[in-house]
Amino acid sequence: MKKSIKSLLLAISWVLLSASTFMTIIFTQSDPHIFAQEPAVIINTTKKTDSEKIPSTPTESPQPISDSPVRDNKQPEGSTNEKKPGKVTEDKPSPEEIARQQKLIEADQLYLGGQFTAAEKLYREVKKPFTNTSDPGQGQAAMVDPSQLSPAGKVYWRESEAGIANNLQTRTLVPLKLLVEQYPEFVPGHIRYAEALKKYDRPEDALQILERAATTYPNQPDLVKARVEALASAEKWMEASIAARQFAIMNANDSQALVFNQLADKHLKRHKSHMRARMRGNTLANIITGALGYAVTGNLLGPFSALDSTLLLLRGESSVGKSVAKRAKKQLDLVEDAEINAYVNEIGEKLAKVSGREDFKYEFSTIADKSLNAFALPGGKIFINAGAIAKTNSEAELAGLIAHELSHAVLSHGFQLVTQGNLVSNVTQYLPLGGTVGRLFSLSYSRDMERQADTLGTRLIVTTGYAADGLRNLMMTMDKEQKNAPPQWLSSHPLSSKRVSYLEDLITRNNYNRYAYEGVERHLSMQAKAKKILQEKKEQEEKKRKKKKR
Repeated sequence: MKKSIKSLLLAISWVLLSASTFMTIIFTQSDPHIFAQEPAVIINTTKKTDSEKIPSTPTESPQPISDSPVRDNKQPEGSTNEKKPGKVTEDKPSPEEIARQQKLIEADQLYLGGQFTAAEKLYREVKKPFTNTSDPGQGQAAMVDPSQLSPAGKVYWRESEAGIANNLQTRTLVPLKLLVEQYPEFVPGHIRYAEALKKYDRPEDALQILERAATTYPNQPDLVKARVEALASAEKWMEASIAARQFAIMNANDSQALVFNQLADKHLKRHKSHMRARMRGNTLANIITGALGYAVTGNLLGPFSALDSTLLLLRGESSVGKSVAKRAKKQLDLVEDAEINAYVNEIGEKLAKVSGREDFKYEFSTIADKSLNAFALPGGKIFINAGAIAKTNSEAELAGLIAHELSHAVLSHGFQLVTQGNLVSNVTQYLPLGGTVGRLFSLSYSRDMERQADTLGTRLIVTTGYAADGLRNLMMTMDKEQKNAPPQWLSSHPLSSKRVSYLEDLITRNNYNRYAYEGVERHLSMQAKAKKILQEKKEQEEKKRKKKKR
């Protein structure tokens, strides 16, 4: 009985101490940083064993934050299917593939020369239509004056005005739907239709209308502003900030560029405030569950681990990323080739410029690892495997991979995953099969994050002038390599085939341009260098293994 009372008193003391620490931390934090940590969110083609799946938790070591790319680098690469050292591991391209590459190179040259129509013709000759979607045609010039509408269009416009005036749902929505379908170039029609959809409790449909229209006419400030406001209303503040920032960047000479920069800052601030509020709630929950754990088990390790991990997060997203990246670089076998690094950095910085997060100091590093893989650390620290360069078919594909990882960083996915993961692990450690429960709890969330990163990543490559299907084509490449994949409900990421399907739908629905820059010629040159680096590494490791056997 005395022991129980003593444990209870100690637990109460722990709660009081932790709570005071918590309040001190909260009131001494400054606002410039988002207190979040990005885990290694990975696009991987290899099947993982259970021992390789480590939940993302905030520590000073990169292993729990990163995933197989860090450990794969330490593993022997020999297998029954690998060819002997000295031989090229990839088959040479077929004559058909060589001809396709040459036509894409010619199309890229035309595109860079501003001959977009001629370039599109060649791109269409070598790029097959999507399987289950129709290929959108070229849009007409934007129209903003209702007087420019045809007689039928004017009727639709007047009918919608009458419907709004009389508060009649059908009379408002039906003519507006016909208007945007038959006159997609009429910008005010999209804005009014979206407003009406929102009024009648269809906010997601309203966002789709504005997304499609803003993609087709990205330089129309009223249209982009309507989309930014719709995203903010849906509490998608980071996406609203990105949309506003992209308009300001791409239209620097527009009279409203300053207004859009101010909107971007406003919604970024709201996003940061939301992230801090969530973390404060999880911090308090971690303290309480830690104290309860001590009361039940008498073990102080749980409470102190919860508090330590929270304190680490409170250091700020960028500072944690810098710290972890520094340690990761010491453990990883980084590529030192200046040309390869310049290539990856050029693509990465181009994408980062339109990512909407100017508070990050971006870094792009290349690892001498053969797998088609990449991962992100906090604050825009991105690591790309040399195997991703060797196995992708164009600069647009590689840009899709980098854009995907950037998206995880700018959307603060790490904060959501890590803070929630801390709370779940602290609760479930006292339950039978607790670890399994915690992992299953996070799987669906992670799949949702992957879809968000795929969506924003595609938008980023579109904004920077790459072919819109760069990430989709990367998934096609991965789908061919993804053998013996686990069922989707057991995977933390959607299967590549599923991702290909919804990316095709995204590109078609929003009229993204598939027939833009692919970047084949330079990529083939970098691909050859990456293969050579990986081959040399393999030969060196083989020599080391032979020496050990002697």
